[in-house]
Amino acid sequence: MDSASTTPRVSCIAIVDFSEDVRWLFVTESVTELLGYEPRDIIGRPALELVHPEEFAAIRKLHYDTIRQDKAAVIAYLRLKHKDPFKGYLLCSVSRTVVHNVIVGSISLAVPGPKAFQNASTAQEVIVVTPSATDFEFRRWGDPSPLPPSPLQMIPGITDGLEEPRSDGDKNKPTPPPVLSFKPLPSQSSRSAFILDRFSIHCPVQYCSNDHLLSTTTVMGRSFFDFVVPRSDKIVRSWIDVIKAWGVNERGQPSDGGFGYGKFLLLPKGRDSRTDRMADVSPPSRRRDLTALTSRNHVRSPAPGANGSTRSRLHSSPLSSSNGTTPDQEILVDAIFSGHSDGILVILRATSLR
Repeated sequence: MDSASTTPRVSCIAIVDFSEDVRWLFVTESVTELLGYEPRDIIGRPALELVHPEEFAAIRKLHYDTIRQDKAAVIAYLRLKHKDPFKGYLLCSVSRTVVHNVIVGSISLAVPGPKAFQNASTAQEVIVVTPSATDFEFRRWGDPSPLPPSPLQMIPGITDGLEEPRSDGDKNKPTPPPVLSFKPLPSQSSRSAFILDRFSIHCPVQYCSNDHLLSTTTVMGRSFFDFVVPRSDKIVRSWIDVIKAWGVNERGQPSDGGFGYGKFLLLPKGRDSRTDRMADVSPPSRRRDLTALTSRNHVRSPAPGANGSTRSRLHSSPLSSSNGTTPDQEILVDAIFSGHSDGILVILRATSLR
């Protein structure tokens, strides 16, 4: 059987900490198909245990630089060890985004083709650690040269003697880079990461990294669209549909598909997006019936002024969801979307309060 036909074309979502050991905090189940490990085998252990020894120092330095520079949507090509010793080290594409006090990203096997080109072309930065992966490097017009000109040209008489002489036996031995050591780094941007169920039209939230924008206890299990302002609902749904379509490999299987970027209004208090959507798509006669029914159900409710806290504890009703929010209840957010085998990864950062 052709080895290419048996190569896993899936991607898993992974979260690691800020320590120099890069410890696994969370990983989705597709890691088993990719690298042979069950999630329970590696959670809590250093991710650097899987890195090729020749790339160990470079990956630790990459981890440090990613955190200190607060990077987002970065792809790195490196080798990771498979659990099966006969499979050795596999060339992988690893995406990385700093989310406050963790790094959130994905892992997939690096396979040449249109999918790799799409992933790299939508990333903010592509870093090639494994020398054999240089073909995966992708640069856009206007990107700075990866090899800036040397301040000293190789002119005889000027550059002679700049390097220390080596013995004949050392000429072919590359000097290993020093291994960086550092204490856990401080938190960075107040981003939040969410994993959504990609197989549901409602995209319920399956994971929330922190409470900076939305309360974990409030969002878990609810539709992501419950926390999107109604007037942003349509465009956000269209973005996620695009990401789902991108995140399909050549075999039609759910996989990775690059990054998408957007800006929309978040609704921290939430609403019932399913009811709102039903009201929007229902025929006029049905809409009038729904309006009448909703009005009758709220006849006995206390007036907003009678008990100010009553209304704040309720989700938006179909009648008030379209314009029932005030500017101070909405947050304008920047979003990064990416599709993976185990879900849709959404990373949000507040742009400004409205």
